[in-house]
Amino acid sequence: MHVDAVDIGESLQGPFWHPISHLHNSNQTAKYATMLTTSPQDRVAKITLDEATIIARNADVECEREVALRDLVEENEFRPLRAVAAGHSGPWQLNLSVIDGMLAINIVDADGKDAGTIGLGMARLRRVIREYFAICDSYYKALRKATAPEIETLDMARRAIHDRGTRHLLNIIEGKIVTDFATARRLFTLICVLHIKA
Repeated sequence: MHVDAVDIGESLQGPFWHPISHLHNSNQTAKYATMLTTSPQDRVAKITLDEATIIARNADVECEREVALRDLVEENEFRPLRAVAAGHSGPWQLNLSVIDGMLAINIVDADGKDAGTIGLGMARLRRVIREYFAICDSYYKALRKATAPEIETLDMARRAIHDRGTRHLLNIIEGKIVTDFATARRLFTLICVLHIKA
């Protein structure tokens, strides 16, 4: 099985999924939109997380996981370029896992055939994931006892970090996967869930 390796830089950061209504009209978003087609083949029909990968989950993490999985499947754009070039076609089934410190995106085509695995190196991501855990912990604590302005400030910070992480993820997968900003954002959420320690 071929694994397409991509290295993730230190600037990749990301909190959980949030509604997409606040997204900016960036040149990068427009660029990816023009590369996509309206073909029903360019989408993910099913996505799963490797349960053995997830060390532990609490109720908040479980809720985030379910929301991201549901929303991604309901509306997404996704075209794995190497798989398409090899003659495979979607809709696609994805399984996300962490193997030897790498994020592995296993792809299955519309006929149920293995369409390859894309590997994303994550060694340099560990520090920023810890930073994300800190702000996430502060946010959940704030929901229980903070004032509305304090909660809003933390939520805005989470959104901003999530957007930056998503843009960086789009840069990393360029030439490997064509997708839109909203889909990449939800994929980014699931990458974070894979590294949660409750």
